[in-house]
Amino acid sequence: MGQPGTNDTVFHDDLWSAGIGPGMEVPGWIVLRTSRHTELITGIDDAEAATLGTRARDLASALSEVTGAQRVYQMAFGENHPHYHLLITARPETLPAARRGGKILSLLDDGAVDEAAARTLIPRIRAAYEQIRATAGQVAS
Repeated sequence: MGQPGTNDTVFHDDLWSAGIGPGMEVPGWIVLRTSRHTELITGIDDAEAATLGTRARDLASALSEVTGAQRVYQMAFGENHPHYHLLITARPETLPAARRGGKILSLLDDGAVDEAAARTLIPRIRAAYEQIRATAGQVAS
């Protein structure tokens, strides 16, 4: 993931970054990862733990808004990449029942990877995410 404003990054701060993950270039899929290195959720610190839920919720809301998905999945396995990350995926309504839940990952092997289309969505996801965060900040005040 690059820096904010690029077509692969939704946001990046001291604790978290979110954007297109390598090998996960499916339109509507975002990886939320710790900015510092830690491999498992058990390794996140108190500040990361305190913000993880809000970040994941707001990214899921932005994905739902931009893609129209009524379901947004969040998955963390800790197997293939030695860095803690949460894969957040918009599940299209047209996805067959046999591909729902964890089986959505089979899309990676079936031609759903489309880096150009995934990058095209990033500015819209970023704008929706920033609006959600701004609104949340107004409510919290």
